[in-house]
Amino acid sequence: MGEKVVSEFEFAPLRTLDDFLLESARFQIPNVKDLEKWGNRVCKNLLYYQTNYFLLAVITFIIVGVIHPTKMACGVLVTLIILLTLYLIRDKPRLNHFKRKHPIVSVVLLLSGGYFVTYMLGSLLIFFVGILLPFCIIFIHASLRLRNLRNKITNHVEMLGLKKTPMGIFLEELGMEQF
Repeated sequence: MGEKVVSEFEFAPLRTLDDFLLESARFQIPNVKDLEKWGNRVCKNLLYYQTNYFLLAVITFIIVGVIHPTKMACGVLVTLIILLTLYLIRDKPRLNHFKRKHPIVSVVLLLSGGYFVTYMLGSLLIFFVGILLPFCIIFIHASLRLRNLRNKITNHVEMLGLKKTPMGIFLEELGMEQF
């Protein structure tokens, strides 16, 4: 097969609000029976509006953080504590040795950790809403937004390999071949 010539990695330009959301934007519910066409629309819109989507995700995350600043900070902290704990207990032999030597301490730590996570569940949910809400908004926009001529031309340039963008590389790594 022929090799693609990649010039340089570059960021996609920020599309105008008029093109992204307002007057010139056309929206239509996708045909859910034709998943290939729907997937194609989503991939192409992700590539074309990637900078807008990144900005939208950051703004949404910040809005959730401003509405619930304490819960968001606690959610980040709890998530980091959970990840750190999972990292530290990955060493099974040392963990089993500790549990055998100190069974009461092990049970107390386990129950305390469970209580802590349960107590902080609201903060965890707010943090995950802050992360997942932007993905939902982006997916809905990419699903509903009809492509225009500039979108199609830009996607063909990326498909030819003349330029690589962050979303193009990300989709390629996910195994989402260009349609």
